[in-house]
Amino acid sequence: MPDHKKVFQDYYSGLLVSACDPKLEIGLARSVKAYRERRSKTLKRFPKTIELAKEVRLIKEESANRREELVKIAKENLESNGAKVHLAKTADDALKIIDGIVGTGKVLVSAKTLTGEEVELREHLESRGNEVWETDIGQFIQQLRKEKPMHYVLPSLHVSREEVAGLLTKFFGKEIEPDIATEVRTIREFLREKYFKADFGLSGGNVVAADTGTIVLIENEGNIRMSTNVPPVHIALIGIDKIVPTFEDAIKVAEVTWRYAGFAIPFYLNLISAPSGTADIENTLVYGSSGPLELHVIFLDNGRSALAKDPVLKEATYCIKCGGCLLECPVFQLTAGNYGGRSYFGGVGTILSAYVADGMSAAAGIAYSCARCGRCVEECPLSIDAPGLIAELRHRILKNEQVKT
Repeated sequence: MPDHKKVFQDYYSGLLVSACDPKLEIGLARSVKAYRERRSKTLKRFPKTIELAKEVRLIKEESANRREELVKIAKENLESNGAKVHLAKTADDALKIIDGIVGTGKVLVSAKTLTGEEVELREHLESRGNEVWETDIGQFIQQLRKEKPMHYVLPSLHVSREEVAGLLTKFFGKEIEPDIATEVRTIREFLREKYFKADFGLSGGNVVAADTGTIVLIENEGNIRMSTNVPPVHIALIGIDKIVPTFEDAIKVAEVTWRYAGFAIPFYLNLISAPSGTADIENTLVYGSSGPLELHVIFLDNGRSALAKDPVLKEATYCIKCGGCLLECPVFQLTAGNYGGRSYFGGVGTILSAYVADGMSAAAGIAYSCARCGRCVEECPLSIDAPGLIAELRHRILKNEQVKT
């Protein structure tokens, strides 16, 4: 039987430390203010997004009900495009597949991937003698801080510019001023060399269109484009909950995601359906031209199928990870991503932590941290009833229910 009392004590102890950290308070306050202003302007400029979100809710409901079928369709279409597709039932299966592709002693560059955090991919690859660099600015900062990401879209939102300057000064061995533009340029100079040395590029996927076998990746920095296009092999680790029926559905999900994350339009929208190829000689298609020679797509289940069949909690699989709910959550505003598991945060993230990433016992403390105030529901584009899901999860925790796979 899980020792929930000890889990609670350990979790709440860490939460209290976070809530009393003045540095964290400064970073969070600045980030929340900026997000509110940006999202308000975005939704005012594109009011149709609110109605589009209702349509996306229906797309995600349909996708959950057709999970096995959509995985099969996506696999077939990606393979017909020239990609190599692998199905991983568990996190261990995914890591074994990636080990078989990567081996040891390699250099890898990684775009931001929640699924990678879920399976602790970077740590695993490094333990096998590989050199792995996070290329998202926020993820890179967190890698240097030896911390998990603290938000889906803004991994280091709690870190002030002053703290970043101190971190970079120590890492690079030269004085870096607490100026955001200077800090970004310094990181850029370091990472650009890594892209061209890398043997492999890693990514996740915001959404996948089953009918075309297309991975949609949203970004502003250009690091995803570099990580997935410059190295000779691209590996995409994607949860099966990201698959939707059609390309049109995928674009709708992507649009709602970036709008509710506070962006009118992302600087880059990547659509990847295959490794690079050309038919310029005698109109004969050959894979491996300017971009990657190989594309490996690993679809990870890791409890998602079981969760999608749950009559109550399956709603958690609708989450598009825009992160808006977190920035309006009173607990998150005090503690950042310390209110959450290794890779998923807040109310909906508690369900994912219990059934996908960390297990029921590890999620117990998170579940009882939720104020169930409902602010997350008001902010959620898909109106996911996180307080209701939390109530159900608490009931199951009290019954000492174990996750069924």
